[in-house]
Amino acid sequence: MMAATGRHNVHYNLKRKHIEDYSSDEDDNSKQAKSNEPRLCPYLDTINRQFLDFDFEKLCSVSLSRINVYACLVCGKYFQGRGTNTHAYTHSVGEGHHVFLNLQTLKFYCLPDNYQIIDSSLDDIKYVLNPTFGKNQIAKLDNNDKMSRAIDGSLYSPGIVGMNNIKANDYCNVILQSLSHVTPLRDYFLRESNYAKVKRPPGDSHYLLVQRFGELMRKLWNPRNFKAHVSPHEMLQAVVLWSKKKFQFTEQGDPIDFLSWFLNELHMALNGTKKKDSSIIYKTFLGHLRIYTRKIPPLELEEKQRSELLNTEEYKETVTESPFLFLTCDLPPPPLFKDQFAENIIPQVNLYTLLSKFNSQSEKEYKTYKENFMKRFEIRELPPFLILYIKRFTKNTFFVEKNPTIVNFPVKNVDLGDILTPEVKAMHPHTSYDLIANIVHDGEPSHGTYRVHILHKATGQWYELQDLHVTQILPQMITLTEAYIQIYELKKEETTDGENGKTQ
Repeated sequence: MMAATGRHNVHYNLKRKHIEDYSSDEDDNSKQAKSNEPRLCPYLDTINRQFLDFDFEKLCSVSLSRINVYACLVCGKYFQGRGTNTHAYTHSVGEGHHVFLNLQTLKFYCLPDNYQIIDSSLDDIKYVLNPTFGKNQIAKLDNNDKMSRAIDGSLYSPGIVGMNNIKANDYCNVILQSLSHVTPLRDYFLRESNYAKVKRPPGDSHYLLVQRFGELMRKLWNPRNFKAHVSPHEMLQAVVLWSKKKFQFTEQGDPIDFLSWFLNELHMALNGTKKKDSSIIYKTFLGHLRIYTRKIPPLELEEKQRSELLNTEEYKETVTESPFLFLTCDLPPPPLFKDQFAENIIPQVNLYTLLSKFNSQSEKEYKTYKENFMKRFEIRELPPFLILYIKRFTKNTFFVEKNPTIVNFPVKNVDLGDILTPEVKAMHPHTSYDLIANIVHDGEPSHGTYRVHILHKATGQWYELQDLHVTQILPQMITLTEAYIQIYELKKEETTDGENGKTQ
């Protein structure tokens, strides 16, 4: 009996020792606390900053655990624990790599001696792992035209950086890049304190989406990054998890589906309600439509029967109030004929023609399986940032067809005043918008790719971003592309830059 008790105590002590080895840095053991006293480290010159990449999931490369993970600052790999016999300890002894960073506490340690390192020369590494932005710094972002330099010497503009395409996530990348240049949304997510106190029910991982988006936003705008691109790996993992694999980064998806889902999920995660000011999402993008719908009598009926039906309650026009986060613009059908050189005609349409759908007068027929309806749309309230979805794809039972029509649009001063009713226009002193992001689809519907044009406000320069590739582009070239999703910013007032004499 005593022997059994002894074996039990030995097993308990070994188990306890194992837990302590992998536990948190904070320890009441006075002997260990003494060894953790800050000391100068002779191995700081072994750190390889070009190997450091904090964009991926913070888990041990051996145990795959997320608990108490350290980054080796020599090779960039992640290991769990710090005590004797832990993976980080074993790595330090076996490879001769001695400088480690706790990815949660942001404390540096020298292993296997196990003492904390405090040195201001390491602050740049902490900032790359967790960039922070003050209010004054955020206020100057749209006026700061200074370039930043990465570790390899390449120059980049904060906010205009490429994003890794892990396999087929370009449809997500273009949305995330576009949203990162919506000023109020960006400013909100750059300061973690804005949403760190959002209360969620226990066990609700919904908030993870908010955290990951905030982290990605801070990395995209980091002026002290080690490289001129960012990986959205952790952000996309949160998307896959919370969408229950509806959106993957191994299969191509539709940006408008992702955008609609993402904005609504962020809104709910921030405790948003139906009220306009309940979240930063609604404050930024929410507009209001009034939809007039009337049922069409069957065409096979005689004229007299049709006239009688129109006077019944069932066929009277009904009015529906509808909030929106984006407006769907319908392209006209492309022509089926070819020109004299046997080339397909590339059809074109003016953006204002598409927007006339919302002038409260134009009627459009909508067909369902059993009934047909006529609808007209009236914009009742304009949002601060207007998202336009240009519907290019038509899906039927057999295949997806793409409409290649080019939309002619100005990049500045898109005025919606003419499509508003006098009553609504009186409530909107400002009705002009400037383009800030333009998402384009290239190629066939089933296996095409996406890219995005972004306006860098500080310089007024347009950039084309396609995953890791970032190039300057002329505004005139943007209007020749097959625009798919556009984001416009409402111009509140025109201000003159006194020094440069420019109107902004």
